Amino acid sequence: MKLLNVVACFLAILILLPCAALAAEEAAPPAPSQTKIIVADFNTGDKPNNLDGDFGAWDKDPNDDTQGCRMSFSEDDALGDKTGYSIRLDFDVDSPNPAYNGLWMKLNGLNATPYNTLTFYIKGDAQKGFTKRLKIELKDKAGMNAGYILTGITDQWQKISLPLKKFPRIKNWSALNEFIVVFDDINAIPKEGSILLDEVAFERQ
Repeated sequence: MKLLNVVACFLAILILLPCAALAAEEAAPPAPSQTKIIVADFNTGDKPNNLDGDFGAWDKDPNDDTQGCRMSFSEDDALGDKTGYSIRLDFDVDSPNPAYNGLWMKLNGLNATPYNTLTFYIKGDAQKGFTKRLKIELKDKAGMNAGYILTGITDQWQKISLPLKKFPRIKNWSALNEFIVVFDDINAIPKEGSILLDEVAFERQ
């Protein structure tokens, strides 16, 4: 008889366990929605970015000393953080040869599907001069590249929000490889100057 009671209790526990697990699952709070991921705030004043990705300046032809781009860290933080940094891009595409250069930044296979907007802060250096027009590019892990011509840059920090639909050539948003800034001799007016960049992120807006 005691054996039968033990078996009955055991069977009752097996029946109740899934119900208890289901109740616990239903009671658990939903996971927070993903609204933003910061790619680079530059606040360490050093590499890598917030995704542990490398970044730096690039030149079409490093052997052509009539053109180039130099990257450095600036204490002019877009959000006014006295301990933060932005990056400064000193560009020169004033060359007798075809010229383009800029910034590359690795995204390390970032899954951007929870987001719909690329955001960043940008300004020009009023003393050194700056172009009001440049190209922003994204590249996926398959090497597909998509670009957008950004206009309206001023000498004051402004937040730029670019819907990802502005980059229609990117088909696989689950694995992004690179964020790129391009200065070229067609869009850059003037052809020499300095641009500051900060707080690169993907957001759901």
